Amino acid sequence: MAEIEFGLTTFGSITRGADGRAQHHAQVIREVVEAGVLADSVGVDFFGIGEHHRTDFAVSSPEMVLAGIASLTERIRLGSAVTVLSSDDPVRVFERFSSLDAISKGRAEIVAGRGSFTESFPLFGFDLSQYELLFEERLALLAALLREKPVTWQGSTRASLVDQEVYPGSERGMTAWVGVGGTPESVVRTARYGFGLLLAVIGGPADRFAPYLDLFERAQDEFGITRRPTAVHSPGLVAGSDADARRTVYDDWAAARTRMGRERGWPAPTPADFEREVVGGALYVGSPETVAKKIAATVKALGIDRFNLKFDHGGLEHPHLLRSIELYGSAVIPLVKDMLADGS
Repeated sequence: MAEIEFGLTTFGSITRGADGRAQHHAQVIREVVEAGVLADSVGVDFFGIGEHHRTDFAVSSPEMVLAGIASLTERIRLGSAVTVLSSDDPVRVFERFSSLDAISKGRAEIVAGRGSFTESFPLFGFDLSQYELLFEERLALLAALLREKPVTWQGSTRASLVDQEVYPGSERGMTAWVGVGGTPESVVRTARYGFGLLLAVIGGPADRFAPYLDLFERAQDEFGITRRPTAVHSPGLVAGSDADARRTVYDDWAAARTRMGRERGWPAPTPADFEREVVGGALYVGSPETVAKKIAATVKALGIDRFNLKFDHGGLEHPHLLRSIELYGSAVIPLVKDMLADGS
């Protein structure tokens, strides 16, 4: 556990400017680049950017933004959070990330997933009735491509490949994960294809996911797969005090939950819901000490290799996000390492 890695992820949520108005997508993208550079400077291990195709998120092409960050950084690993593989082409995904890997000198990672939104399906001409089949076939093809040998593949959702090489290749191979929301079938599939497992823990206590980590290990052993890394992705924000952090996040958290609730049939969130998630659930919101204790508890409960904090919240002003990144790197990460080292 002393070797735990610490990441930050963002969906490129639309921020507000000093005038309280929503900022242009272009400005938000520039802010994401600034955030990635800051994360590198304060010692964060990984920076991930999610792919979306809707008005409340700015980034539809994470690799492009990550390439910008790569050109301004030297150490931090860079990846998606997630790449919506079901509505993309695995060959193009591999080519884009291998190009990012070249630009970053070997720091690129792929986090593939189905995504939590479906706008990309009609946008790119895919049928939602093939939701499962598209992901299954594309994940199998991506796994084959990542071996970086000539690929022969046949399926029903794209053209077949026969002894096909894909360029450019990476210099030392690429780390690849599958983002999983928490179904046993998804965990087993991730193990079968040899990807790392990234659990999206966005509600409820993290320790309820322990059986999935155990299942992942058992499935890898049964498939004869060398153990792959595991990680958790959860939302949060670090501020100078618990009160400041809660006050900063609540309105935008509630607005985002309300908006998604209207789309998905969820009940409207309440202050009690927020308090429950902060105290014992999936919101890592508070002072450096509070957030560090919660992360350390999650790492010990699940035995993961990386913890990713999703630091953006729809509408939250950019300076608050930068301050959270600074505190995460300079205070939270050292505190967690100390807590894990002394068993506290």
